[in-house]
Amino acid sequence: MTRTGYNKIKAEIEHLQNEIMPEIADKIAVAREEGDLKENAEYHAQRENQGKTQARINLLKDKIARASIVDVADLPRDEVVFGCTVTVEDQDDGMEEEFTFVGAGEDDYKTGKILVTSPIGKGLIGKKVNELAEIEVPAGIMKLKVVKIEFAEEA
Repeated sequence: MTRTGYNKIKAEIEHLQNEIMPEIADKIAVAREEGDLKENAEYHAQRENQGKTQARINLLKDKIARASIVDVADLPRDEVVFGCTVTVEDQDDGMEEEFTFVGAGEDDYKTGKILVTSPIGKGLIGKKVNELAEIEVPAGIMKLKVVKIEFAEEA
C-alpha cells in the first residue's frame, strides 16, 4: 500500500480506539445503571456495537501489520505500475477512463481508485503509452489502449 493509505488506516484505528470505544463504554455504563441486564435492550445493543467496533479495529490492525509500503518514487515512470494514474481509451467505443492503481483498503471505485490486483489492474500493469491491453471480463474481451500515465506526488 502507499504511505497515504497506511496513514488513513492508522487514523481510522486511532479514531475508533480513542473516540468511538470510550463513547460506547460510557453508553454501556449508563445502560447498566438502568437495572436488570437480561431485559435491557440498550445494554445489549451497545455491547454488540462494542464487539463490532473491536472487530473492525482488529481487522485494520491486521491489515497494517501485514502491509508493505511501496515508495512510488522508486518505480518506473514510463509504464503502468502500482500507484500511478492511467488514462485509457476503450477501443470498442472510444471512451476514455482514468484509473489509479492502489492497494487493499485504498480502493474506491466511485473515484477511479482500483486494486492493482483487479482484472483491469493485472491487464494494464507493465504497459506503456500507446500499448494495447486485452483484458478478459465477464462480457468478453475488453481492449484498452494506454493514453497517459501520471504519478501524484506523495507527501
